[in-house]
Amino acid sequence: MTAAPAPKRTADGRPAIGVLLREQRELRRMSQLDLAHDAGVSARHLGFVEIGKAQPGREVISRLADALGLPLREHNALLLAAGYAPQYGERDLANPAMGPLSQAIDLILRHQEPYPAFVISRRFEVLAANEAAMRVNAFLMEGRASPHTNLLHQVFDPDDFRPVIANWPEVAAKFVRRLQDELIASPADPEIRRLLDEILRYPDVPAAWRLRELGAEPEPVLTMVFNSRAGPLRFFETITTFAAPRDVTLDELRIDCAFPADARTAEVCARLAAGELH
Repeated sequence: MTAAPAPKRTADGRPAIGVLLREQRELRRMSQLDLAHDAGVSARHLGFVEIGKAQPGREVISRLADALGLPLREHNALLLAAGYAPQYGERDLANPAMGPLSQAIDLILRHQEPYPAFVISRRFEVLAANEAAMRVNAFLMEGRASPHTNLLHQVFDPDDFRPVIANWPEVAAKFVRRLQDELIASPADPEIRRLLDEILRYPDVPAAWRLRELGAEPEPVLTMVFNSRAGPLRFFETITTFAAPRDVTLDELRIDCAFPADARTAEVCARLAAGELH
């Protein structure tokens, strides 16, 4: 008599806990032994969980999620797949409980002036921007409005921001890398997979990028170069995240701050803020 195959789905249609664990582990190229060691569980128990012969407790799932370095959304997905309630909430930034955190975000955006700053989601939706970002974008686009609210579509669409990016192949490859990293962290997220498929279908996107063949990254920090009527503008970026978030919304927020990489760029930003350029 052969053993029954491991269940692929729970009764309500979700992927089974063993399927999710194995998928996350294999994406990170971890052996069962390595994951079991890092999570402080026995390799035998982990093996039984993956084939559907054992049911892990909440604490074990949390240790496995931490050992895998999962985002909070995927941590919750493991719990749901095992029949437990999610551990982490997901509140809108307008929720009163998020007030101090929203104020911190606003403070960062204001203090970044006269240089651009954006708040983006894990799926690269632009959630907020400071006035400098609006000024610089309007200057580079010469008043044309973007047809997209998604940062990646703005970068990849030839009818949007793409023509003003002087080093577009390097910038685009960086964003593809970031999106593919998000997909590895959240392989079951259909929106991220759909977004990746959409941007890879834009004109002149190398087919090799679909296979993560993006080339080397020789520079310590990529400088983004933009064509403008005041000459090339050069920026580098920093990404700010919340430390030890306990809410899915905060875990997925990225505050992207651009800094001038040369004196000309700093001068143009200052003149735009003073109203001397339009």
